[in-house]
Amino acid sequence: MDFSEYQKGAKTTAIYPDRLEGRFFYPSMGLAGEVGELLNKIKKIARDDAEVSKDEIKGEVGDILWYLSQICTEFGIELDDAAAYNLEKLRSRRERGKIGGSGDNR
Repeated sequence: MDFSEYQKGAKTTAIYPDRLEGRFFYPSMGLAGEVGELLNKIKKIARDDAEVSKDEIKGEVGDILWYLSQICTEFGIELDDAAAYNLEKLRSRRERGKIGGSGDNR
């Protein structure tokens, strides 16, 4: 499965308010919540040396991907394009010796 196929499939399961603010707000808040759930699992590994299964992590990463896909969809961005753009940005930074540090424009 590629990102384009995933994004189309994810859109068919999106049920949330379609008024302007809901289209962006709902998937953005959902993404933040799912990232928090992933971090809680990782925290338990670090704090308690807990056993967290690969399937639990895969489930949280999948939820994150769904919300990220919906944010892209709502902004008219192809997930494939976002992924390619990101890799090109990082490749350019690496070639220019700017992969470390902070700031968007480096």
